[in-house]
Amino acid sequence: MLSSNVPRPEKRLRKDTGSQKGHVYEKITASGNTKVHLGDVLHNGYYIDPDSQCLKDLWQTNPEHDKERIQLSKGGLLKDSYIWILENPDFQKWCDNQQSRLLWIKGDPGKGKTMLLCGIIDELKRSITKPWLLAFFFCQATDSRTNNAVDVLRSLIYQLASQQPSLIGHLRKEYDRQGKEVFEGINAWIVMSGIFTSILGDQILGGACLIIDALDECTTDLTLLLDLIVQTSATHSNIKWAVSSRNWPSIEDYLNTATRKVRLSLELNEESISAAVSIYIQHRVEKLAKLKGYGKEIQHTVQSYLLSNANNTFLWVALVCQELASPKVRLHHTLSKLRAFPPGLDPLYQRMMDQISDSEDAELCHHILATVSVVHRPVTLHELTAFIDMPDYLRSLTEIIALCGSFLTVQERTILFIHQSVKDFLVGKASREIFPSGFEKVHYTIFSRSLQAMSGILRRDIYNLKAPGFPIDQVQKPKPDPLAVVQYSCLHWVDHLHYSHSGQYGDFRDGGTVDRFLREKYLYWLEALSLLRGISEGAFSMSNLECLVQRYTEDYQLIDLIRDAHRFILYFKWALENCPLQVYSSALLFSPAHSIIKEIFMPGRPRWITTNQVIQDDWSACLQTLEGHSRGINSVAFSHDSRLLASASGDETVRFWDASTGKCLQTLEGHSDWINSIAFSHDSKLLASASYDQTVRFWDTSTGKCLQTLEGHSDWINSVAFSHDSKLLASASWDRTVRVWDASTGKCLQAHEVDRGVSTISFDISCSNLYTDIGTINLSPTLDVVPITDTYGLMRIQGYGVGINQAWITWNSKNMIWLPPEYRPLCSSIGAASVSIGCASGRVLIFNLDSKHLPSSASN
Repeated sequence: MLSSNVPRPEKRLRKDTGSQKGHVYEKITASGNTKVHLGDVLHNGYYIDPDSQCLKDLWQTNPEHDKERIQLSKGGLLKDSYIWILENPDFQKWCDNQQSRLLWIKGDPGKGKTMLLCGIIDELKRSITKPWLLAFFFCQATDSRTNNAVDVLRSLIYQLASQQPSLIGHLRKEYDRQGKEVFEGINAWIVMSGIFTSILGDQILGGACLIIDALDECTTDLTLLLDLIVQTSATHSNIKWAVSSRNWPSIEDYLNTATRKVRLSLELNEESISAAVSIYIQHRVEKLAKLKGYGKEIQHTVQSYLLSNANNTFLWVALVCQELASPKVRLHHTLSKLRAFPPGLDPLYQRMMDQISDSEDAELCHHILATVSVVHRPVTLHELTAFIDMPDYLRSLTEIIALCGSFLTVQERTILFIHQSVKDFLVGKASREIFPSGFEKVHYTIFSRSLQAMSGILRRDIYNLKAPGFPIDQVQKPKPDPLAVVQYSCLHWVDHLHYSHSGQYGDFRDGGTVDRFLREKYLYWLEALSLLRGISEGAFSMSNLECLVQRYTEDYQLIDLIRDAHRFILYFKWALENCPLQVYSSALLFSPAHSIIKEIFMPGRPRWITTNQVIQDDWSACLQTLEGHSRGINSVAFSHDSRLLASASGDETVRFWDASTGKCLQTLEGHSDWINSIAFSHDSKLLASASYDQTVRFWDTSTGKCLQTLEGHSDWINSVAFSHDSKLLASASWDRTVRVWDASTGKCLQAHEVDRGVSTISFDISCSNLYTDIGTINLSPTLDVVPITDTYGLMRIQGYGVGINQAWITWNSKNMIWLPPEYRPLCSSIGAASVSIGCASGRVLIFNLDSKHLPSSASN
């Protein structure tokens, strides 16, 4: 509770004690021979503290620096503009009431939410005392380092562990096993949320204030972050959350489920916001007066106009003052310029757009604004030059951005929108001006210019590594970086081709732009992808390109080329990810003789190795080999949308794999013994897993979260299957029962006892029968109406099946066809009129059976 452990910030009483900061690094002492012992890790002859290295790898961005940068970009933090919050009853309730663990500040764009949280952070720094810790994060949708849930947790964990080093142990368990990749991989959310929850539950953590600004600008995995905030606010009494967001219904829906929250609406505190905006206006006008030499009359007029038209919006005031501060605005033009600014953000944005449209550089500015509005991440100044024609009169890249008025800003050479509301305006109300030919045309231009730029820049051994086996983790970017202009293009050119709906442009034909690029630059592109750590993205791009070309063309030479290129990157994925130059040696050497890519690029193979042996003529049926499990794999299943592959192993885990790239997406842990069987629901939203631990688990395929654990079987479970409507799940066990469960509630609806263990199971399409390896089980016609719990009684098995010891094909449990030992199944699949058998030899036998022609003795 803040009132007892963390003094509530008071306007009347403040203690400038400074923020309490823990030491990330322990003190070290050097002996006379200058050897310093830092830990147990030896790196390049020096000991490195593993805790420090772990924190270094966890670090993504410094929130203190982010806060300073944001405050600087907004003209500085004005204490008198946020001080009202300290006396607000809702804020005081959050501070003083132990049951009020979540403060949610919400308001429309430009209302000052970010600066308000900056002020709260400063006040808490002055008042917070140990054992309480403070951690904060500023989400920004236009920055890939600050717009996703994983990086939010990385930053919060980093700050907590830095202040309380004993918490680092929660990180080390995962970090020592996988290294830095554990913080960055596709499973990062699963890992980081587990570490975060573990830290919050550690008794060493006396308490923590956790602050997140602009939840609406968390563009990746926001729902996961919201769910975590709601859960931890309910379960951890020593944690205080303060978050801000726009008035978004989607965020409202999630945070409304929090039971210990305090909602503070800026729109409902209009009087306080109005007073704060007035103070802010006075401050900005005083700065303008000094800068421009305003007399008292002009200063008064400017201040009065801003007060009358601001509509309690800080951002509007900031933009107007920024325009008035421009060197282009002469003193005698101040008032005419001022009165041209309309009230409201959208009208102001429209005026700025009108000015751009009326300028001599309108076409270039529209092109720039359109480009930065549709790219998949913020581009750098260098990357932007690949998509636009640079006029000769521009002396620097930053002049390009200056042409676009106040819409854009440049930070660390990356182009960003000044506010998320700007992008919303450009792709919405201003779309006719900057997208006159539609979004598709802009996407096509980016695609086309990307191919041109890559064709001109990419070359063999572009980083001059020389050694064929040079490892990727030792690669240092040269300065200047020859890939700087095409980094974005290398990773996203296929994406923009996809969104351009480009069949009409003739790129999908033999000898077209795509065909020429692949024939001339494909291996150079793969090398660049490796250097950019983007081979998985490249594999996905080739999969996407293969689908596109089949949709838009019948030129089979191009189709075959792209298919071969796709197989090439999949087959040599590991080598390409780890050693960039292996694309010219191992990949060419071990490609099939008839590989199109091999035929094209083989003349450039290394001269230091030759072979007369043909590896193989064509690509094998195996697309990829997926590695990751530590024990044998017992079951695999594709999702019904074909996007995911799941694998179940004796290592007690299930793994999700991207079916197109082979990348491991998630590892599901929870079972305490081997996992025998897995099955996707037909809507692909759920995965069921059955284990030797006698339980079935339901998993959310999007989050990897275990939703339910079903208990009831008394022996290991061999098989699980969903009904075609995804409402039911059946499980078959060696306890000689088959159970039918409600997939939404986890309730057991029926339990059928049979005469022996069942190995395989599936529903018929009507959900009225279960096909098993020993025959067919009829389900109750009232299954979905009247629950039937533990209705035991030996079932009469009907239909075809496989008998005891796998020696017979049966009908209604009667032996019908004897199977010689070499034809007995390792696995089988039973249908209404068929039996499929997989033999140890690799043979697959399918028997189509007609019950109408059975002998009368069998029918009876």
